[in-house]
Amino acid sequence: MTMRQTTALLLSVVMLGACAKGDNANTASADSTARNLTLAPADSSAALRDAPATPPATPPAVANQTTTPPPSRPAVERPRPPAAPATLTLASGSHFDMAAADTITSRTAKAGDAFSARVVEDVRNAAGKVVIPAGSMVSGTITNVKPAPNPNTPGTLQLAVSSVTIRGTNYPLEATIDSLETVHKGRGITTGDAAKVGAGAAAGAILGRVIGGNKRGTIIGGIVGGAVGAGVAQTSKDSDIVLPAGAHIIVTVTKPLTVKAS
Repeated sequence: MTMRQTTALLLSVVMLGACAKGDNANTASADSTARNLTLAPADSSAALRDAPATPPATPPAVANQTTTPPPSRPAVERPRPPAAPATLTLASGSHFDMAAADTITSRTAKAGDAFSARVVEDVRNAAGKVVIPAGSMVSGTITNVKPAPNPNTPGTLQLAVSSVTIRGTNYPLEATIDSLETVHKGRGITTGDAAKVGAGAAAGAILGRVIGGNKRGTIIGGIVGGAVGAGVAQTSKDSDIVLPAGAHIIVTVTKPLTVKAS
């Protein structure tokens, strides 16, 4: 190797060493600067430049939003006991008037036969409330009936009430009958009447009309005593007691009557 080449090689080595030393110095200077920056005290007086916190975004309101409640179970209603119906009471001793529905006569009526009568006008209690409306039907029976033995002796007709029907409901009725609008009706001369005259005592027109319906009045017996016989038949004949349809019957209540109010 020549001198020139040796010298060039040495120069190259020196230059490389210098470059490496320079790089090391730069690296140490940078490390020292970074260390100084890290250890430098913080300046509390420095103004903070923090950006204001952004509030959370509010979800947009939904217009006309309706919340549907969950379906509820229907309330179970307990059955209520039925209310007691209002009632009206007619006190004992109350009077009312009724009219016979049919004619009752001692000639045909018998004890135990049924009868009915219609209430003439509204029957009110002490408070003025109508207990028995007009037109209500009263039912009962004939308890005793006898014709009069003669026009001067009264016959017998006795009735008893048992129930009254008000607005379709029948109620027991305890009451007495104070009076009956009865009439007496003569029966006229009958075959039985002629028998009471006696054989041979009546004749002429009287017996002619009785026996066989002879309208010409054929004389059957002697004329003597005919007038007397006719008088006996007239005074001894029976007289029926009659309660005509529509006749008034006065009733007195003997036990309080309680009915449903309308």
